Order: sequence, then structure tokens, then C-alpha cells
Amino acid sequence: MILTLEAAGDAAALERYAQNNAEKFQGVLEAAKRHGLIAHRFYGSEDGSRVMVLDEWPDRQSFESFFQEQGAEIRPMFEAAGVTTQIEPKFWRDLSTQDAYGWGA
Repeated sequence: MILTLEAAGDAAALERYAQNNAEKFQGVLEAAKRHGLIAHRFYGSEDGSRVMVLDEWPDRQSFESFFQEQGAEIRPMFEAAGVTTQIEPKFWRDLSTQDAYGWGA
């Protein structure tokens, strides 16, 4: 299952925060892996005005368990990027289209 989180925010500010708080990011990542995280990336739009998380999880429940545990650690990351809106995860399921490529297809 793929999860996306997207919001208006300063991508460069998020990168600076990550550089200055590497231990916090690593701690959240380790917690996510304990909950079953398969893959994770932060992305910034080309103009730097939006940030997005792209994750792969075994199922929605694994993510929700992780987020319930780590929400207080995750919020400051988005706040550092100037994100002020509530971030709503979007969940995506894999479709059988016979043309899968990459990601271990």
C-alpha cells in the first residue's frame, strides 16, 4: 500500500531542519521500520513551495499504529517547513494492470 502526505510548505526549510535534527529523523525512521515501513521518501516540488511524503507500508493499520505513536515527533518536521494545515494521509492500492515496473515488480 502506498501512502502520500502532501501540503504547502517550504521544502528547503524542511531539508535544513532535517540536517540540524538528523537524530530525530533517524529515530522516527527506526520507529516506522518497527511498524513495517517498506520504503520512505520526502519530496519537494520543483518550485520548493510544497512538500510530500511518499511511503510504502504493508497495510493501512501499520501506518496508523506508527503515526499514533510518533505523531508528536512528526509534527515539528512539518511545522519547520511552514505547514500549518492538517495533513491528511491518502492511501493507494496497487492495481493489477500487467505493466508494473520497478519497486521489485
